[in-house]
Amino acid sequence: MAEKDRPGDDVPGDDEVLADAAAGGGVPDDGADTATGSGGTALAERSADSDSPKAKKRRGGPIGRVGGFFREVVSELRKVIWPTRKELLTYTSVVIVFVTVVTAIVSGLDYAFGKGILWALG
Repeated sequence: MAEKDRPGDDVPGDDEVLADAAAGGGVPDDGADTATGSGGTALAERSADSDSPKAKKRRGGPIGRVGGFFREVVSELRKVIWPTRKELLTYTSVVIVFVTVVTAIVSGLDYAFGKGILWALG
């Protein structure tokens, strides 16, 4: 497999992010202040920005927010590592066997307790 054909190569590594920052692109701010371990300043700036008219304009109306929600859902589903057919059949079989065993145990206990109550109060 070629170096560039590996899965996950579309995600920038630390070297690429730092090179982009050195070129003037800036380092993405995750909201955490590395010196103090808190995200107070960045969080305060974000919350102040979210109350601005410009931020409200970006959110759009209810239909725009619903559309944005579905775009984010589709984006997240593209990141999911879907199981192969063999894995799916294995997982399904395990669940069916487990549910069958637990159902048999609960049914057996129900029958035994029912007989015990009828014998005791009988």
